[in-house]
Amino acid sequence: MATQEEAGYWMEAFRNGNDQALAYYFKHHNKSVTFFASRLVQDSNEAEDIVADCFVKIWRKRDSFQTEEHIKAFLYVSCRNACLDYLRQLKVRSRLQADYLNSLQEEKETILYQIITAEVLEILYQQIELLPDNYREVFKLIYFDHLKTDEIASRLELSVQTVRNYKSRAVELLKNSMLKNGLSGAFSLAFLLFLDGR
Repeated sequence: MATQEEAGYWMEAFRNGNDQALAYYFKHHNKSVTFFASRLVQDSNEAEDIVADCFVKIWRKRDSFQTEEHIKAFLYVSCRNACLDYLRQLKVRSRLQADYLNSLQEEKETILYQIITAEVLEILYQQIELLPDNYREVFKLIYFDHLKTDEIASRLELSVQTVRNYKSRAVELLKNSMLKNGLSGAFSLAFLLFLDGR
């Protein structure tokens, strides 16, 4: 989290056309906005293109932004609109994309859900990287690589109970970290995507 002084510096640099400031905002928001776009269009390559265009738009309109929150809000709104345009223009849609388009056009809550999920997952990924090495490795093998406890134990030459202990401790540390970030409610939403009954 940037201090007020840092936030002011980057905002002023951005408004003055400093491309390092654009890189700064790209680094801080690209992953979560791309995740958001991917959930909407169900196509990771297209999502990256859409998000890249959105960053071009904020750069062209840089004089009109007063705070980083304005930039973030514009990114999500313009990304949402571009995703809907993309889905409307598809001549051949998968059933999933067609259903998604219908739901997005009818329910604002769906968009809010996707934004919250993207934002929380961005913070979650950051917190996972801060875990102690053993906990982080076990957590990723379970929730990202979808390995079973005994498979992990064999791969890492650990007992099954040790793997379970690492998993339990990793989840507990992540919960505490997310609570400190003030995400007690939204945290549950993001964790559901990972904890999937494992």
